[in-house]
Amino acid sequence: MTKLTRFSVAPLYAMTSRLADVASGRVMPDLVITGARVLSTYSERIHPEREVWITGGRVAAVKPSGTAKRTWNGVAAYDAAGGIIAPGLVDPHIHIESSMVTACAYAEAALLNGTTTIFCDSHEIGNVMDVAGVEAMLEDAREAPLSIFLTVPSTVPATSAELETAGGDLTPDKIAGLFDRWPEAVALGEKMDFVPVTMGDERSHAILAAALKRGRPVSGHVYGREFVAAYAASGVTDTHEAIDRDIADDLLDAGVWVFLRGGPPTTPWHSLPQAIRTITELGASHKRTAVCTDDRDADDLLLFGLDWVVREAVKAGMSPEQAWSMGSLHGATRFNMEGDIGGLGGGRRADLVLMDDNLKPQSTWYGGELVVENRKITPRLDQALSQRYQYPKAAYVTVKLPEKLKLTPELPTKVCTVNAIKTALPGITLIHEKVVIEPAEDWPSLFARYGLCFVTVVERHGKSAGNVAYGLLKDFGLKRGAVASSVGHDSHNIIVASTNEADMQVAIAAIKEQQGGVCVVADGKVRALVPLPIAGLLSDKRVTEVAEEVKVLKKEWAEAGCTIPYMGFNLIPLSVIPEIRITDKGLVLVPQMELTPLFE
Repeated sequence: MTKLTRFSVAPLYAMTSRLADVASGRVMPDLVITGARVLSTYSERIHPEREVWITGGRVAAVKPSGTAKRTWNGVAAYDAAGGIIAPGLVDPHIHIESSMVTACAYAEAALLNGTTTIFCDSHEIGNVMDVAGVEAMLEDAREAPLSIFLTVPSTVPATSAELETAGGDLTPDKIAGLFDRWPEAVALGEKMDFVPVTMGDERSHAILAAALKRGRPVSGHVYGREFVAAYAASGVTDTHEAIDRDIADDLLDAGVWVFLRGGPPTTPWHSLPQAIRTITELGASHKRTAVCTDDRDADDLLLFGLDWVVREAVKAGMSPEQAWSMGSLHGATRFNMEGDIGGLGGGRRADLVLMDDNLKPQSTWYGGELVVENRKITPRLDQALSQRYQYPKAAYVTVKLPEKLKLTPELPTKVCTVNAIKTALPGITLIHEKVVIEPAEDWPSLFARYGLCFVTVVERHGKSAGNVAYGLLKDFGLKRGAVASSVGHDSHNIIVASTNEADMQVAIAAIKEQQGGVCVVADGKVRALVPLPIAGLLSDKRVTEVAEEVKVLKKEWAEAGCTIPYMGFNLIPLSVIPEIRITDKGLVLVPQMELTPLFE
């Protein structure tokens, strides 16, 4: 039995004769899925009473129901019982690392939700381990029972060395090497440094050139309508960061694909309802829009897959046929793969989903293999998931901290102004608020008076003598203890927020012991911990196990009083999004890209 991977299905050029024989009725197909309604993403119609002929892991033809039975005796058949058969979903922008599991483990949740192809940007592991990390993720992806392609990380580090310390440094030459060595590297990942790009920064444009001269498309990440024209002129042709109707409209007219990002409504990643209004209110065509998930933790990955985003598009006004096409064919088209995935035309991969009338996947075929049936994984998939890729030893030793760290600033003794970081839902952008404070006897009384708490970033790559930067969060709501994470975007240093240093020390020690993780501490005890020993980003467990750990984390996170979710908290060091951030080098003002002191 072949290992269940993308390479289990032969390329089309090796199968055209066989597929033609089957489609013409001269040779019996391997499998017929009969008794189905078929959703055509090409014509955006649902056809009644159809059957799908499959051979060699590919679709040979779609025929009227009963054709195979009249043509051959004993053909293998699967009765769809009137359900809707559609092409597997294609997610054009995701971060595997956000799920906290490996690529092999990610496949389980994706297939349960009807997703058979993903395009991932592994800039997280690139920030920690440089090219070695990206290539480890690619090796992982090759062994996964899922079609995984890479959009090569483009902004590692996100800003200059003067503003933060990263573990990796993906130069234009390194990025070019990834394109040249790995056929799975099909595009340049989100160009997050949109301000330097629009200002003509030499390094940023050298990275763009590495992709463009190889004919690779460029993915983007942009905030602010004023940046759209220069961004598009720089060669960027898609983005998932359209947060409202008007910027989505600008992007489409500038020739930029818009990936409508749907996320659980309690997270910073649910911009679809606003951005889709360029179609539903302003009359834009949906032909250059797709839907994507971007970031999901292991728990949300199981609950809010790309199928859920498709249904959100229907709720927002798209027809079911349009929405499913935006979830499959459109993503494939954006990356020039519509001849292989995203539809049920002859010769396409037999990546199929059987769903009910509410577009909820019930069964999934991957390369013609039944991997999910009645919302449960099959023994064939379970076997594949038990053979996960083993990351190199270097990936398990990436949290390098000094023995002693001071995690809080000195208490001010005079009237001064604090450059505070004000948090607010959904948690992507952060507000720079200047707070004038009077002297206090201690930190607790000062915090109570002004609604503040500590936030500290600790460099964890072993590249400095242990850089520690101090800040103060406003309106974060933390009532007790500490919360901490080794997934502080984008350089993935450790970020910890607290009401007291003692609990901060406990949190840092827990992360150091596990070589990465996210935790909640109270009264000197760890209340919840998701260990992430691979690069301080990933667990080596199955997705269902990690999802249970995340559920406990979320419960304790909420009970601690935090007003933004932990994935939003992880963005606090992301020094490319307005207005103020904190890295291991200090407080960074955006878009000025300047350091500013905590106290003035």
